[in-house]
Amino acid sequence: MLTRLIHISRPVLWVNTIGTTVIAMWLMGDLWRWDVFPLLLWVTLPFNLLIYGVNDIFDQATDAQNTRKGGLEGARILGSEVRPIVIGVLLTNVPFVAYFLLTLPPAALAWITAYALIFVFYSAPPLRFKARRYVDSLSNAAYAFPLVFVSLAVGERPIWSAAIGLMAWSVAKHTYDAVQDIDEDRAARIRTTAVHLGARGATVWSAIWWALSTVGFALISWPVALVNLLIAGWLVMSLGRDPIPATARRLYRYSIVFPYVAGSVAGAQVVAAILLGTYP
Repeated sequence: MLTRLIHISRPVLWVNTIGTTVIAMWLMGDLWRWDVFPLLLWVTLPFNLLIYGVNDIFDQATDAQNTRKGGLEGARILGSEVRPIVIGVLLTNVPFVAYFLLTLPPAALAWITAYALIFVFYSAPPLRFKARRYVDSLSNAAYAFPLVFVSLAVGERPIWSAAIGLMAWSVAKHTYDAVQDIDEDRAARIRTTAVHLGARGATVWSAIWWALSTVGFALISWPVALVNLLIAGWLVMSLGRDPIPATARRLYRYSIVFPYVAGSVAGAQVVAAILLGTYP
């Protein structure tokens, strides 16, 4: 069952939570901080199981019709697995929540609470953000919240240009990736931003938000901004030439790699600056 829960947590996407937490630590000028370790541990299996376990529970009907599900891009669960998933989410997350309540300042707790609730209600009714056009996309800005609450948790000031840049980046990527599911979502009467705008409109929407993210990143690091601009530009132009779900599905593998490449450039630059004594 543990192996199954790990699969449900989508390890290939853990970079979205682990990466932002590590970058937040590095942006404070430290290669490693033990006071960040509990947060870093939480955003591995526990938090990703919370995100994707809840998602899989409430998306069983649509996932059953989605050919992408069942592999690295997401599990296709059985009704009998709902109870073990709920138990797994509770057992892995409740201890961290209790620890955070006892040790972290109110400002950090507020951002952590928003982080968790946004992802729960992205999939869960009655709010179910994923079925609400524009809200589905904008709610994914929460992926950037570790850049805020990690700093607040240890008494540091967040670097807002980095946080806001990553929020814009996350909004763009969510809609871009959702283009591949337009047909399935439309059939299930799920009114996502991608369904509402259509493949071409969603491509333009993503381009605008990725452009805004490039501006935010440029205030921190021009190499990161340049890499972001080049990769995002290529993805947008590739989909723009043939804006249909099948094209988005072929490009999704490159979209998955995007945060790994951009994050590696950002991380390498910050680490080098710390080692050379030029950061912060």
